[in-house]
Amino acid sequence: MSLIQVVGSLLPCSTPKKECSRVVEQYLKIEQHDKCMMCEGFYGGNFGQPVCSTCHLFLFSVDLKGEGEEGDERVFNEKVDSDDSGTEEPGAEADFYASNNVQEREQLVFLSRRAIRPKADRLAERIAALTTPREPDSSARDLMESLPPEVLLQVFKNLDDISLWVASNVCTRWRQILEAEISQSQWKHFVQRRWPLFRPQYKFRCWKTIYTQLLQSSPCRYCLESMMLQSTPPIKENSWRHRRLRSELKALTTDPPEGIQAMPLDRLCCHWQASITGPQGSPYEGGLFLLYLQIPQSYPMRPPKVWFITKIFHPNISRHGDVGLDSIQHNWSLALTISKVLISIQSLLTDPHCGVCMEPAIGKMFCYQPAQFDRIARLCTWKYAMHDYVPLLTNDRLTV
Repeated sequence: MSLIQVVGSLLPCSTPKKECSRVVEQYLKIEQHDKCMMCEGFYGGNFGQPVCSTCHLFLFSVDLKGEGEEGDERVFNEKVDSDDSGTEEPGAEADFYASNNVQEREQLVFLSRRAIRPKADRLAERIAALTTPREPDSSARDLMESLPPEVLLQVFKNLDDISLWVASNVCTRWRQILEAEISQSQWKHFVQRRWPLFRPQYKFRCWKTIYTQLLQSSPCRYCLESMMLQSTPPIKENSWRHRRLRSELKALTTDPPEGIQAMPLDRLCCHWQASITGPQGSPYEGGLFLLYLQIPQSYPMRPPKVWFITKIFHPNISRHGDVGLDSIQHNWSLALTISKVLISIQSLLTDPHCGVCMEPAIGKMFCYQPAQFDRIARLCTWKYAMHDYVPLLTNDRLTV
């Protein structure tokens, strides 16, 4: 079934074929990411992603400590003679001279130097990384094609699931090698591990097809990488944050809001995945939209960071998946919870705020061409958020 036929099935029966073609052309024009939406290609190619890797590292880095918070390293001031009353307990200096072990002395010297070291300016490091050009790749083009299968298999064993999927689309030879090496049960494991809230209603023959659809429906693959457990940095757990998140998780598990699910992906509850069902009566009806949440170390003093990891056509949600919701940007309150944030996002799907849009062109279409907006939004929902229905058209579903 072609894309024009799909659009024709979503539109009224009286819609001519020329109108369907025009909707498809406009949709494909909006979907294309020829260059980075931030730097306009200044720092390099974006490889089909809305944001290039350099801008993503600079603007959307995994920093769970929050802006303006102090790191783990403490900065101590040197004590002057006027501060010494002569009654203090012996400190590091006394321990240094009292120690007879050379290794202990060296460790104390290292710790003292580290303590007085000023905090590194991470912003300056990132700006320096942005202004430093990358070295061109000098490897031969036919080098990878000449590698024997045994060498390629050793390389593939060190790749994660996204890298394996990308490698399988490089050339026919690599695809055949990976198809013989990776079974469908492994692709099913990849899907369950990467998208644990995706629970299909049918059994499928080809789980790689489902993995491909879920991966291509994500607006940013870099966010999918940071969502995994391996990206969790070491943070200091505090009792208030722990009790608050445990209480919210219990409420989400026992009495979740209608059409909303959420679960943590790691032990410290730094990374969460949530799902929102498209509201009835909206062009998003029937779709399952997945979201990625980062909970900072200072939660609930600071709001969580929320991104859509399912593409959606909405004026308040950017091509990268950022949510233009005031309650998680400037008007955060301690009374708000993860559940309330997800409810606000769900209500935003039915009532967009077009005063300030993340995507001005989509907001203009919503205001002045509502019928066109509904058609494209419904088409995006069908393509990216209704994966249980796509196998029905490709004969990949098995009857239960």
